[in-house]
Amino acid sequence: MHQFLVNASIQVLPVVQDRHPYEWVDEAIDIIKQSGIRYEVGPFATVIEGRYQAVMQVIDQVNEYLYSRNCGEWITSVQIQVRSEGDITGEEKTAKFTQ
Repeated sequence: MHQFLVNASIQVLPVVQDRHPYEWVDEAIDIIKQSGIRYEVGPFATVIEGRYQAVMQVIDQVNEYLYSRNCGEWITSVQIQVRSEGDITGEEKTAKFTQ
């Protein structure tokens, strides 16, 4: 894949009874924070931004982490926006709405 910036949203939905689902979500967000890529936590999903391979690596790391910590079951919802000939940023899409 190209080396332009892409952005994605990742939502982790733990399907568990062993602990509160937010605890698993918090740990997934910690993985994203540690990655060093740009991110913004929202109430339903976290938006991440970086080179395609870096974004995909973070998504993989979140799933691998949940697996390694024995999270019983989860759903990972991902949306990725890619532009063929240049960067696509979250700021570009939302700047007109910020005050």
